[in-house]
Amino acid sequence: MTQLIDIVKNFGKNKQHVLVIGDVMLDRYLMGEVSRISPEAPVPVVLVKNEQLRAGGAANVAANLALLEIRTHLIGCVGDDAEANNLTKLITATGTQARLINSKTRPTIAKTRIIGGHQQMLRLDQEDSTIFSADENAALMAAVEAEIAAQPAMVILSDYAKGLLSETVCQQIISHCKAYKIPVLVDPKGKQYSKYLGATALTPNKKETAEACGTSAQDLELINKAMQLKASLELDFLAVTRGEEGITLIDETAHHLPATAKQVFDVSGAGDTVIATLAAGLMHDLPPLQSLELANITAGVVVGKLGTVPITKADLLDALTAKQGNEQAHKICTLSELLAKVETWKQASQKIVFTNGCFDLLHAGHVTYLEAAKKRGDKLILGLNTDRSVSALKGPTRPVVHENDRARVLAALESVDAVILFDEDTPLNLINAVKPNVIAKGSDYTADQVVGGKEVQSWGGEIALIDLVEGRSTSNIIKKMNA
Repeated sequence: MTQLIDIVKNFGKNKQHVLVIGDVMLDRYLMGEVSRISPEAPVPVVLVKNEQLRAGGAANVAANLALLEIRTHLIGCVGDDAEANNLTKLITATGTQARLINSKTRPTIAKTRIIGGHQQMLRLDQEDSTIFSADENAALMAAVEAEIAAQPAMVILSDYAKGLLSETVCQQIISHCKAYKIPVLVDPKGKQYSKYLGATALTPNKKETAEACGTSAQDLELINKAMQLKASLELDFLAVTRGEEGITLIDETAHHLPATAKQVFDVSGAGDTVIATLAAGLMHDLPPLQSLELANITAGVVVGKLGTVPITKADLLDALTAKQGNEQAHKICTLSELLAKVETWKQASQKIVFTNGCFDLLHAGHVTYLEAAKKRGDKLILGLNTDRSVSALKGPTRPVVHENDRARVLAALESVDAVILFDEDTPLNLINAVKPNVIAKGSDYTADQVVGGKEVQSWGGEIALIDLVEGRSTSNIIKKMNA
């Protein structure tokens, strides 16, 4: 989590930018209260208290990126109307550089939501979803070619099926991007996904994935069919957003990320936030899984707010900091909790390292050792001696630090993925329960002295002897304190 926080802090510090192409729209909210039913018809009367205007669709994707402090360019289409003026002001206010094609024949896409209390009562849509004319397409592609020539770090196609991103246009954009080796992320719409052939990745929701696969969202084989869809479209990966079920990344296999939202208030714009954050992570050299971890967290933030609300860099850092604190506490496990984590890690083909010790008065030697042990695999489990077992090993004056405090400090280390206290003389029973791939111990041991070493080797694992930092030990610190 510390790594993610550091990366987010660096958002916007390079000169790269993201290009968003798609259906821009104006989201209008008329908010009021309901206290009676109309005498004219059996409908509630909403007494409007205020009006809010927000950028929606591809403009919301751009707003998310801009408020994450990513340099953002946007291509879209608006009509010759008041809504165009309002939307342009909203886009400009985020710092986004926009090329908006002005159509004389179609209106600016607008969605007006009437809210009574916290309940959406009605939505009024203004749009023309017909395919773009030859003149509109010519203007669109001229803007696209100029922007791609500027070599953005990433291109996002935000498709709301409103006419701008036809199959021909999508394929032309993907072809241009391939020529410049620019990744293309797509938030898709509709059932005909062939128009996205050759893109880098798609981020459909569960319902959209099912429609593209010709099945239902309840199909138990949906993920397997989605893997086939990924292969047929020649994608690097597919990210399926599944609402309260979280996000599934499909690359060579499937990785499930649980939802992070504590309360779902409004899902409007959550998909825009996901693809924007995914792009921000990828352009800062995060792999897809970690980028989607970020996206999952941002989605959890925005669904807790009313209406289309983009994430901000400050919001994301706050959420990451809070999650870091929760994750550290959750690293301290009972045996049943640890085995559940281990099962999840093994299903994801992650290499598990086990080490153990007293770790009394944590010092630089401990930290260096644990970092080196973590590098031998993907997940590091630390078996921590209880106070009783430390006293049995070190004498009645030890430990200096209580077992719960030692566990909490160790859980705060990024290199440590799980901490479990054990009260036995050796961790052998714990090792047999976990069955790690690697057992790590200090190089002051020999391989035949490592408890559990033979057992780990029996199931195909290995012993890793880690070099220790000379002159660093708890005993030396205690001697210095008592001198």
